[in-house]
Amino acid sequence: MAYPGYGGGFGNFSGQMPGMQMPGTGPNMLPGGYSGYPAYSDNYSSADDAMWSYFTAVAGQDGEVDAEELQKCLTQSGISGTYSPFSLETCRIMIAMLDRDYTGKMGFNEFKELWAALNAWKQNFMTIDQDRSGTVEHHELSQAIAIMGYRLSPQTLTAIAKRYSKNGRIFFDDYVACCVKLRALTDFFRRRDHLQQGCVNLIYDDFLQGTMVI
Repeated sequence: MAYPGYGGGFGNFSGQMPGMQMPGTGPNMLPGGYSGYPAYSDNYSSADDAMWSYFTAVAGQDGEVDAEELQKCLTQSGISGTYSPFSLETCRIMIAMLDRDYTGKMGFNEFKELWAALNAWKQNFMTIDQDRSGTVEHHELSQAIAIMGYRLSPQTLTAIAKRYSKNGRIFFDDYVACCVKLRALTDFFRRRDHLQQGCVNLIYDDFLQGTMVI
């Protein structure tokens, strides 16, 4: 079972903050064809990173941000470009996607990983939003999901499109929320699919822990 990558062909990121140099180029491949985003070297100095100032401006004394602080940070950074800023609910599931220790917060390394993912998803959205309306249609969302490497049934694609559309259109914030959930749930499933066969056995409590937080 080869799991889809998080960003498909969008592994080389653009739209970075002015003066920021993103370490690494292209995705790292994990077992089963599952691709992540560029890993950051342990000796990479956060003080030299332009994102550091955005992050520390809103981070608490513990060096982490909660959903409200993340929303403020992303809005101030302008990563959404001409699209509407991210909603608080979308910021909550962004944190849940990378909250591996279940603190409900995000550290700086996790923030950099999120930044890379958002840039990739934004490039994907802009590619299909050719009229720059800030929205995409159902079939365009299905196209974007396929570009990211997911192979889903028509029934699943229809259910996803209905879940994230408003009056038949998918806005950028809802599109990112969809991408976050797809990545988080696929990662949750992959970690339990030890034989990489697309099939797992779950106990009820484990299922709730993995899905209720997203």
